[in-house]
Amino acid sequence: MERHPIDEVVAHIAALPSDWHGAGSLCPEVLQAIARHVGERDIVHSVETGTGKSTLLFSHLSPDHVVFTQDDRGNGDSLDRVKSSPLLKKAEFVVGPTQVTLPQHDFRCRFQLVFLDGPHGYPFPELEYYYLYPHLEEDGLLIVDDIDIPTVHNLFQFLSEDAMFECAEVVRTTAFFRRTDAPLFSPTGDGWYRQNYNRWRFPVQDPAIVMTRTDRLRRRVPTWVKRAVRQVIP
Repeated sequence: MERHPIDEVVAHIAALPSDWHGAGSLCPEVLQAIARHVGERDIVHSVETGTGKSTLLFSHLSPDHVVFTQDDRGNGDSLDRVKSSPLLKKAEFVVGPTQVTLPQHDFRCRFQLVFLDGPHGYPFPELEYYYLYPHLEEDGLLIVDDIDIPTVHNLFQFLSEDAMFECAEVVRTTAFFRRTDAPLFSPTGDGWYRQNYNRWRFPVQDPAIVMTRTDRLRRRVPTWVKRAVRQVIP
């Protein structure tokens, strides 16, 4: 297909039927929002989980787009529809369950765009986030689809409160986040008490959790403070 202005590409993709493949498709408003947000950035490397209309669009917006998706022939046919579409420009496909392919992949570049739309069962949205967030560069765009699904909404809530991200916009059930200049949260450490999502909710109030008032006060003191006190007061 010849190169078209991006608004024309969006129109072509949006014109595809909503049941173009069996896994559900992005609506025109979300496609337009993606084009708008990406148009504000210099995208060199991008990555997505899952495949569909988003892949067609990203293939025009990014010169190096990697797609992690499963072979769903006979159960949605998303991959076949995308690969056979004349609207597809260029993309690299890593085929297989993302639960397997992402941990095995050797990431050798930083991404300016990450789109999460793979398996939605718990804990798979978090797993995809874990393997991709360290590679998103500052001011990069993180897009999370299907935030109306409870498991994905949990991730949306976490990101909305995390220092590393700023929610730029929510369009229908798709959230757009900008990577801030906050330091990268170590993917091999802990430091749960430094994350806003935990700090603002700890300790959890739940009838199933039986704790004394002293226990709750003790639990509010971070481990690093306890260690510092022990060094001063043996």
